[in-house]
Amino acid sequence: MAEKRQHPNILITGTPGTGKTKLATRLAEITKMKHINIGKVAADNECYDGYDEALDCKVLDEDKILNCIEADMVKGNNVVDYHGSDFFDEDWFDIVFCLRAEIEVLNKRLEERGYGEEKIKNNLESEIFQVLLEEARDSYDPEIVHQLSSNTLSDVESNLQRISTWIKSWHSDNDTDVDR
Repeated sequence: MAEKRQHPNILITGTPGTGKTKLATRLAEITKMKHINIGKVAADNECYDGYDEALDCKVLDEDKILNCIEADMVKGNNVVDYHGSDFFDEDWFDIVFCLRAEIEVLNKRLEERGYGEEKIKNNLESEIFQVLLEEARDSYDPEIVHQLSSNTLSDVESNLQRISTWIKSWHSDNDTDVDR
């Protein structure tokens, strides 16, 4: 049997443009957790398996990503951000937060990123139909999957407070010392 982790792992997921990386970066700074940005891991380790012309993006080699992060995930104390959630080991995460944004807000963010019309349309439809929230609920125990609004800076601050409170609770419930 694997040794129990001393720190939790958190997944922050959601449609591109909902603020996953901003939230995960700030959370890692505040909590001293390790931020694992799957897009950066893929780029740094060339974890790609082709190119999707229609969506104008590289296709992730999921097995290679899993191999790259497995040792960190087993140790715990990670905040992972990525828009997908269905290929990770379900035992890796103690809680999953799916960020949601209003369509007008999301559209503006995606335009500011320079996304093409088809890519914006695809991402907006994904948000409207809650594709990534449903993927998370299908991939993990629905009780650990929570949605958070991510439209304003106030939302970011509220989400940071909520997740930080959850982390303290996790340590208390698991009889671990936050400073270990």
